[in-house]
Amino acid sequence: MKANELKRGLVFRMGGQNIMVKQVQVQAPSSRSGNTLYKVRGQDVATGQKFERSFKGEESVEPVDIARRAVQLLYRDADGCTFMDTESYEQYTLDEAAVADELPFLSDGLEGLSALISDGVLLGIELPATVVLEITECAPGMKAASSSARTKPATLSTGLVVQVPEYLTPGEKIKVNTESREFISRA
Repeated sequence: MKANELKRGLVFRMGGQNIMVKQVQVQAPSSRSGNTLYKVRGQDVATGQKFERSFKGEESVEPVDIARRAVQLLYRDADGCTFMDTESYEQYTLDEAAVADELPFLSDGLEGLSALISDGVLLGIELPATVVLEITECAPGMKAASSSARTKPATLSTGLVVQVPEYLTPGEKIKVNTESREFISRA
C-alpha cells in the first residue's frame, strides 16, 4: 500500500508498532521537481503513543488487517472501560491509559462506537465523528447574545470543556466533533 492511500481510521505497521491514522495533511511541492508530502498524525493503538511522520506519496506502508465491530460502553471501573460487542455480546476491557483520548467523549448509550480488533485482540476504540453531550456547567446564557463569534467555556457531562456560543445554557445538548474537540451545533 502506498502512503498516498492513507486516510483517517486506517491502521498500518511501522517499526513494530500498529499506527492508527488520525489525520493526513497533504503538502504540495514547492518546486516542479518536488514531491508531494503526506504528513501523517496518529497513535500506536496498543500504547496510545503519539506518532507523526511525513511520507512521500510513493513510499510503501504495511497495512494491518483490522476488523471493526460495533460496541457499546458497558461500564467504567478500576480496571478501565469494558465494552460489549452489540452482535456477539462478547466483552472487552481496555485500561484507562489505552482510551485516554476517547474518555472525554464516552457516555452511557453512545452510538457509533467501533472496536478495532486484530487476531482476536482488541487494539483500541474508534469514536464516531460527532457525539452529543449535555452541558452541565457554563456562564449564564445571555438573552441579548448575538450569533457573533463570542464564545464561553462549557463543561459537558463527561468533564470535557469546549468553547460554545454564549447563548447556550446548562442542560442543553450539543454536538461535538471528536477529532477537533469543538462545538458543532445544538443537538
